[in-house]
Amino acid sequence: MTDWLFPPAPTASLPIVGRSDRFPVRRILCVGQNYAAHAREMGHARAEPFFFTKPADAVVADGVDPVFPMATANLHHEVELVCAVGADETIAGWAIGCDLTRRDLQAAAKEKGRPWDAAKGFDQSAPCGALTLGALPDPAAPIALSVNGETRQSGRLDDMVWSPAEILAKARELWDVRPGDLIFTGTPEGVGPLQPGDRVEATIGGLQTLSFTVLPR
Repeated sequence: MTDWLFPPAPTASLPIVGRSDRFPVRRILCVGQNYAAHAREMGHARAEPFFFTKPADAVVADGVDPVFPMATANLHHEVELVCAVGADETIAGWAIGCDLTRRDLQAAAKEKGRPWDAAKGFDQSAPCGALTLGALPDPAAPIALSVNGETRQSGRLDDMVWSPAEILAKARELWDVRPGDLIFTGTPEGVGPLQPGDRVEATIGGLQTLSFTVLPR
């Protein structure tokens, strides 16, 4: 039995549709600019996929509402298809995620050529819905996000530049991908700001809807 200096933090996890057991989250890998239209709106052309990370405890699940983060005046939403790596180290299931981004901090980091960690990997920056196991219900499904009932983002999964299988293969060139890893696969165009009190609803055809309200600090 291990003696700890203080009790370890609980394991981050996602609920699974139709089951009582849960998916333990090991880490979060995210792909940038994987929809051509979003790459253009951010001022970039099509390129090889690139990755950034979030800590496992950035996950917000089970209907919990994230708190508007500190140190930003420009919080943005980015709806994404999430791949979950299972026991056989292949994609075991799928969920809807929202990559919350402190856009002002990201812009400052880009200008100075610095890492994006503070812009992307902050507390509660990865709201995620329940996991659906098995094959993706519809590889060409619509993906959308609304804020207070107004559609902000809308696209199709087959608009992705790199497919989930290709993204997983690229990730394996950089990391030892293991069970429990989540991969956020990029966002369609239409990213935009969120304010405290905003109600967000994210949908992908065939997957459980992700909804949350941004709480004030």
